[in-house]
Amino acid sequence: MLTDEERREIVKEIERHPHRKAASISALKIVQRHRGWISDELRDIAELLGMTPEELGGIASFFSHIYLRPPGKHIIFACDSISCWVSGYDTLREHLAKLLGIQPGETTGDGQFTLMPIACLGVCEQAPAMLIDDELYTGLNTEKIDEILRKYR
Repeated sequence: MLTDEERREIVKEIERHPHRKAASISALKIVQRHRGWISDELRDIAELLGMTPEELGGIASFFSHIYLRPPGKHIIFACDSISCWVSGYDTLREHLAKLLGIQPGETTGDGQFTLMPIACLGVCEQAPAMLIDDELYTGLNTEKIDEILRKYR
């Protein structure tokens, strides 16, 4: 169930668009900002937007920054752009997965980390790169990843 505040913010966002459905991503972000993730509220949001929950769920699942399950305390976005791949992303992804005991798209059992691939972080000249919360890390190797993750444990 949406709170009155969430509902007001979504309605305000709907009014900014010529079509109700155009506010779908903004509406999802509003609820996520309040709650940290989207669960059963998807149904209420879809109703406000004149969509089915399945339509809105399809949109939500497309975006890596919309969480349909509780994310970890720290979200690791590992860049998988072509520049990062050429610079060793596959080895680093495997290292991260082994170190954390999860695969991309999963959250550690203790709720500390969620590992997400991201298409590009915009720092190709410093590849490979990852973003943890709002902190960008570049020029990565396995030793640097180990050192970085120690700061978050």
